[in-house]
Amino acid sequence: MIDPLLLSVVKVLTFNGEQPLTNATGFFFARDEKLFLVTSRHVLWDTPSEHFPDIIRIELHIDRDNVAEAVDFQIPLYRDGKSIWRQGSDSAGEIDVAVIEIDRSALPANLTYRSFSLQHMPGTEHVAVGEPLLIVGFPLGFHDTLHHLPVARQAIIASCFGLRFEGQGYFLTDARTHRGMSGAPVVFRNRQADSSNSDLPWKLAGIHSARLDVGTRDVVSDEALGLNCAWFADILLTLTED
Repeated sequence: MIDPLLLSVVKVLTFNGEQPLTNATGFFFARDEKLFLVTSRHVLWDTPSEHFPDIIRIELHIDRDNVAEAVDFQIPLYRDGKSIWRQGSDSAGEIDVAVIEIDRSALPANLTYRSFSLQHMPGTEHVAVGEPLLIVGFPLGFHDTLHHLPVARQAIIASCFGLRFEGQGYFLTDARTHRGMSGAPVVFRNRQADSSNSDLPWKLAGIHSARLDVGTRDVVSDEALGLNCAWFADILLTLTED
């Protein structure tokens, strides 16, 4: 009854000690025997806003038959004074994506979740401009608080998916987004998958980062563009390598 896509996404709460800071979005990505939490790098460290949490918490479902049952799972961001997340960069600079390897042995034994993997990458598949997408997350922290599930926003691809927009490692989406969506998976339906037998019949196009604005926009006369940056998902191939 529950789309597995919703079980792949978790709310990310950041803390400095016991002081709550922000909320964001993350999702699971599995490679070989390892499990990773993916989110935006600025969720974990952001110099311009002086955002420096040391702990994050996510909610995990623990009952396959009752999704209202969930527990908090805490992940420290530092070990022996060093950050535990992985982040990347390319010729254009830093990439706003981070992954944290999760210790599977520390997870609840009856954990119910889904994860993206290498098979969910678009590869050489043609993705046309205007292609319908979903961005799944927690806008302004809003979600189904009873069942601990995210919500999906409709979007389309707004730039050429085969090109890095202005040389950066992201493409553009046209969607209504809010704070709290940072780190959300940007997906489209897998045309080859049979939804009746596929565990997660979606392709992972990218990772939502932030809304895009124009510095010359008149905030009184001009509406916001409604465009967003989504980093290409292939950065995960690098960040999850041994």
